[in-house]
Amino acid sequence: MAGRTVTRADLCEAVYQQVGLSRTESAGLVELVLREIADCLVRGETVKLSSFGSFVVRDKGERIGRNPKTGEEVPIEPRRVMVFKPSSILKHRINGTSPDGADED
Repeated sequence: MAGRTVTRADLCEAVYQQVGLSRTESAGLVELVLREIADCLVRGETVKLSSFGSFVVRDKGERIGRNPKTGEEVPIEPRRVMVFKPSSILKHRINGTSPDGADED
């Protein structure tokens, strides 16, 4: 089942509806939170959001890849990648199960 894509505007609207800030203040709050998360990741810090998950930056070394069309070996430069590890609570919510293994209603 494919869901819809949630945008920044959707997040701002949700904050506006649920928190009661103005639309401008809601947008500013969402931008501030996203900017802080991004800044932490740029510095190589792990961002852990309880009951949600962790964003982790990993360093990947240089390796040899292969062009699938030509078969030619090509070096892949070292780089940093970001991965998201969902918390067990979020995994259970997504799958509609409780942490003890019983199905939720």
